[in-house]
Amino acid sequence: MSRVIWLVLDSLGIGAAPDAADWGDEGADTFGHIAAACAAAPRGPLRLPNLSRLGLPQSHAAAQGRMAEGFADLPLPEGLWGHACERAAGKDTPSGHWETAGVIVSQPFGHFENAANSFPPQLLQALIEEAGLPGVLGNCHASGTEILKRLGEQHLETGCPIVYTSADSVFQIAAHEHRFGLERLYAVCEIARRLLAPFNIARVIARPFVGGSADDFKRTGNRRDYSLPPPAPTLLDAVVENGNEVIAIGKISDIFAARGISRSVHAHGHDALFDATLLAMDDARNGSMIATNFVDFDSVYGHRRDVFGYARALEAFDVRLWRLRRRLRRNDLLVLSADHGCDPTFPGSDHTRECIPVLASGPTIVPRPIGRRDSFADIGQSMASHLGLPALAEGHSFLSRISETPA
Repeated sequence: MSRVIWLVLDSLGIGAAPDAADWGDEGADTFGHIAAACAAAPRGPLRLPNLSRLGLPQSHAAAQGRMAEGFADLPLPEGLWGHACERAAGKDTPSGHWETAGVIVSQPFGHFENAANSFPPQLLQALIEEAGLPGVLGNCHASGTEILKRLGEQHLETGCPIVYTSADSVFQIAAHEHRFGLERLYAVCEIARRLLAPFNIARVIARPFVGGSADDFKRTGNRRDYSLPPPAPTLLDAVVENGNEVIAIGKISDIFAARGISRSVHAHGHDALFDATLLAMDDARNGSMIATNFVDFDSVYGHRRDVFGYARALEAFDVRLWRLRRRLRRNDLLVLSADHGCDPTFPGSDHTRECIPVLASGPTIVPRPIGRRDSFADIGQSMASHLGLPALAEGHSFLSRISETPA
């Protein structure tokens, strides 16, 4: 039998999707714009030898019709490489992950459109009463780091948590990890998750932070996402129902509302996520699926519009990728993808509607281009095929049943 290792480079879009203009994202290109900025800077071009071997810049070139700056004369990739367009009505983390796992969101999630006074008064009043809060602060669209500088000290003085949102389908609650209490913050988020049911909001996010003043407030690794459950069974459910194990690393379990998860491994930071993935690969039995989300690309660099931080994170990921590939067993399938874009050169601080890379490799995989895929679900269908599972409801496998059938 075989195993699947699915790595999600959260927000690594490779250029505007065909419908990007409908989302206000025409011209977005997370990977391409990072590459261009690096090539024009004293630091020099992006250095991604391992991701280049797997086909990342080649996938970008196929999607955009041109090679990203700093990449030229590359060898043929050592696996399957292509790009996928999202069909879901969204550019959110849940919709991107769920579609990859075979469930396409046809109706958009709810959003709080108003930049100020974003939330209905009755919703906030119910949260205050049920959670026993003295009140709330914020109630607006905001960047998570900016709002801590603006309201963090007032939070410490009043005990009122900070509630805010963005263009994404989120209700975020920030509170001091020690002064307010981490478990109390989680409890408030659980109440909010229930109260938000009529609004169809994709995620409630706990945003704990530490520090004593605006100069040193810092978010911690104890973030927790309270997601809506997928509206139908996903690939993860199919793996578990077939008697095998899904090992969810990082925020994967939160994104799928703990559905179809055998074991959840908490890790904070890309190095810790990589370490946890390597350990899981040592232990996971045949038929297992390991899924890891590398969230810092999105939350630390994309949303904060840190171009060169994003570049350094990609290069650090690339350095460790070779060690992961060396641990692949004969019939393993390694899949790298993303869930949306978050172009750090684009106006604002929100996700961008982009195509994503589709990179699949393994000892028995015959290298070739797989072109444009019209749904992220093709990735999930291919992983299901590799694991010998029944076909999912959505998607078309890009695996060749002749040359890549597991032994």
